[in-house]
Amino acid sequence: MTVTSTNATITRKTLAAMDANDPLAAFKERFYIPEGVLYFDGNSLGAVPKTVEGRLREAITQEWGIGLVRSWNTAGWYEMPRRLGNKIGRLIGANPSEVVVADSTSVNLFKVLAAGVKMNPNRRVILSEPDNFPTDLYMAQGLIELLGSDHELVLKPANEIMNAIDENTALVMLTHVNYRTGAMHDMQAITAHAHAKGALVIWDLAHSAGAMAVDLTGANADFAIGCGYKYLNGGPGAPAFVYVAERHQAGFSQPLAGWMGHNKPFAFEWKYEPAEGIARYLAGTQPVLSMTALECGVDVMLEADMVQIREKSLAMADLFIQLVEQRCEDYGLELVTPRNGAVRGSQVSYVHSQGFPIMQALIAAGVIGDYREPNILRFGFTPLYVSYTDIWDTVEILATILHEKTWERAEFQRRGNVT
Repeated sequence: MTVTSTNATITRKTLAAMDANDPLAAFKERFYIPEGVLYFDGNSLGAVPKTVEGRLREAITQEWGIGLVRSWNTAGWYEMPRRLGNKIGRLIGANPSEVVVADSTSVNLFKVLAAGVKMNPNRRVILSEPDNFPTDLYMAQGLIELLGSDHELVLKPANEIMNAIDENTALVMLTHVNYRTGAMHDMQAITAHAHAKGALVIWDLAHSAGAMAVDLTGANADFAIGCGYKYLNGGPGAPAFVYVAERHQAGFSQPLAGWMGHNKPFAFEWKYEPAEGIARYLAGTQPVLSMTALECGVDVMLEADMVQIREKSLAMADLFIQLVEQRCEDYGLELVTPRNGAVRGSQVSYVHSQGFPIMQALIAAGVIGDYREPNILRFGFTPLYVSYTDIWDTVEILATILHEKTWERAEFQRRGNVT
């Protein structure tokens, strides 16, 4: 994808021409986007694939309504965690039977944290960064408290992580793409360095899976987790996934020893016996309707070319940055996302002293992004349903809000439970 030189003036006509030649343009019709809405928050909650409504109706009326309990066998409900895990595995560079869909991102993180600590029993440090997503840090703290041992969570800035890995490091726990800034870690380099030091690595792919090609196998990754409701378009609270490299699967029985992770769950034995392979990372009964919706989102992703998705994501972000600088340079926005696309995820974030009310004013005007502390306006780029002209229109609205100080209105100062 050709991006206009940063020294040239972009026009809406320029972006309309790019839309006309976009190989992914037809995918926009595969999603529900309300009329008059410019949606730049797919990195928080993906849009609804149009196949979801019909598929859920079928699952409810036919599989559940008519099939009833028989559908565990006849409709493939029992196999869903592994079947869907293999589909997601294709998007993140995993081998067959290395990914399973289950539970939430936080719960899956707890599983692999416990696994990694047990696999490195003579080491006491879980290493991460202070800007990691809070749930990741909280789960590590909770595990350490549960263990009641001398394990320690050590936090270092992103640029100091490599040097901080030493003979005391049991686990390195990082989010591949930073949720605030969009800065991306070098997965292969960090994993290789950690292994050379005898440490294991957990990668959180919440802001990577479905946004770019991820190669867990090529990076020789140990563990990874991620959610289903962002770029995979699985719906609010969609089940998450967990990846465990095949070489590690037999070495640990995860701590949440639920019946679906048992080797013979319907033998109803009193003693836990872990299932073979990735299935041992299951715990309780899967939420069939939620997984049904998630599978619709994943199937759409599998139809698209991930190389084209990444190219369009980078091009859109570059154009967005350039347009903001053309139209909004005098209004106090500070770019905190890397300009270099090679180390950037699929979002652009700005700091502004009035970040929260500005975002509320944008949402009221039909531009849905989101706000993250401290003072960050975050714009996510989901190439399957965001167009190039959407970027032009968004920046025009942003410029108007900043110029007219619309954000000063009282209704934009009020905070809800979710920002």
